[in-house]
Amino acid sequence: MQVSVTRRIISSAAALRGVASAVAKGRERGVAVVAAVVDIGGDLVACLRADGAFAASVSIAKDKAYTSAVFGAATGDLSNALKDNPVLHHGISIRPGVVLFGGGAPIVEDGAVIGAIGVSGGSEDDDRACAEAGADAALGRV
Repeated sequence: MQVSVTRRIISSAAALRGVASAVAKGRERGVAVVAAVVDIGGDLVACLRADGAFAASVSIAKDKAYTSAVFGAATGDLSNALKDNPVLHHGISIRPGVVLFGGGAPIVEDGAVIGAIGVSGGSEDDDRACAEAGADAALGRV
């Protein structure tokens, strides 16, 4: 009987590429954002706060990344998937560290979630675009 499993997690180098790219995308869009990357357990690997980004965005970005990592879905997609069940949507949304609005994206390598990125500081569309840029960069797609 097997008593352990091996799980892949994002490397610090990939996480750094991700947060740098997300913050750069924010700069392109004219917004100062915070980007955070967590591993598959939701533990912080990298965080970068752009000059002028709100201090409150640090914890929001980490929470978006945590939500995406542990649920394996983008935060906006998770919210949409739960919208037809208001009790479940509310119940999940009040869990500590869970965020159900755009800006969190899983980082998926070969079909496996290896971490996630969360971005906060812009509009929901800005945060989502920055998170997608960061996830692509983390995976070496940029």
